[in-house]
Amino acid sequence: MFIDEAKICVVGGKGGDGIIGFRREKFVPKGGPDGGDGGRGGSVILRADPHINTLLAFKHKVHFKAQNGQHGGKNERRGADGEDLIIRVPVGTVVKLLHTGEILADLDKPGKEIVVARGGEGGRGNAHFKSSTRQAPRIREKGAPGEERWLKLELKLLADVGIIGFPNAGKSSLIAKISAARPKIAPYPFTTLVPNLGVVQVEEFKEFVVVDIPGLIEGAHEGKGLGDRFLKHVERTRLLIHLIDLGPTGRDPLSDYEIINRELRSFSPTLAEKPQIVVGNKIDLLSDEERQATKERFAAAGIELRLISAVTGEGTRELVYECYRRLEELKATQPHPVLEEASVRRRVYTFTGGPAFEIHRDGETFVLSGPSVERLSRLSLEERDAQEYLYERLEALGVMAELRRQGLKDGHKIRLGKYELVYQAS
Repeated sequence: MFIDEAKICVVGGKGGDGIIGFRREKFVPKGGPDGGDGGRGGSVILRADPHINTLLAFKHKVHFKAQNGQHGGKNERRGADGEDLIIRVPVGTVVKLLHTGEILADLDKPGKEIVVARGGEGGRGNAHFKSSTRQAPRIREKGAPGEERWLKLELKLLADVGIIGFPNAGKSSLIAKISAARPKIAPYPFTTLVPNLGVVQVEEFKEFVVVDIPGLIEGAHEGKGLGDRFLKHVERTRLLIHLIDLGPTGRDPLSDYEIINRELRSFSPTLAEKPQIVVGNKIDLLSDEERQATKERFAAAGIELRLISAVTGEGTRELVYECYRRLEELKATQPHPVLEEASVRRRVYTFTGGPAFEIHRDGETFVLSGPSVERLSRLSLEERDAQEYLYERLEALGVMAELRRQGLKDGHKIRLGKYELVYQAS
């Protein structure tokens, strides 16, 4: 089964908690705090694997979570970091944010990878909170949660040449004739339901990859037929073979050519601008006079038409050499059409500016947010020391002064992360 789209949820591992500990050794009175830090949670990484050809693995498994970090230990021992989760995807997979469509990466080369969900930072143990005025702190931080996001994976096959045309034009027969691919071939429309890849051997050490696309029909860009779903697989190609059925079907070959190009323009202007080799197929069903008349009709419209028979092989070898020659010319003048390299940037844990903290009023409750107070929300407030430390930090950051300026009074609540505190003036 060929699957070229998938939706997955990725979650980074939670950071380990810091601990409260005190050094207790014989002959070492008042050893002091020695609680260690928690380890960082594992990250989720997508990696392009050339041995995978489809997104079928994501049909039944949707949720992926990296390993959590371990908690800290005594003697200031740091907890072990969580193991990263590496998810292998086919080469050519485009990674997008599901709800916005923003492109995070184009994994167009084997081994290329991107971190899509970073693990949470480990919490600090009480050894970090020792000071001259607080020599036995019972303060610790809990580990931060890992990032969570929904992604859309789109597979765009990597090929040099794409074969397009109406259903039953002979695309599958052509790829079977010029490569080792063996697609289904039958005398009815829409025989091809999925793209087929084939490697074309030109000469020793000279080859290119070709893909045939399920047949297009008029209105394909609006979702009619099957080919519109797979046109994205020829967006990466350098060259198109536009295959036209010259058999006795009752259709007008020149009209078919114009309809397909109109659909390409409606689907993607970039796709419509790709260089084409226009090829008339099934010439084994035409007389010499009919072949010449068809070529002259296309020439009058400014189109060079090559004639082949995918069944008998007539003209196919010459077509292969022409494709290879055109590809070599294109490679010398333009890079491979992939997404911008800048799209691979890692878009996690980036703060774009703004105030250090924000206060929002929700009735009698003041809600705190912002980077300067985010870490404070991870404090474990079961201990009196931690509560005092939190208040000291809020005073030092200017948060309490701003709360009082906004009308904070006895009995009002302050919400910080999952905590809701009741303010009492001293």
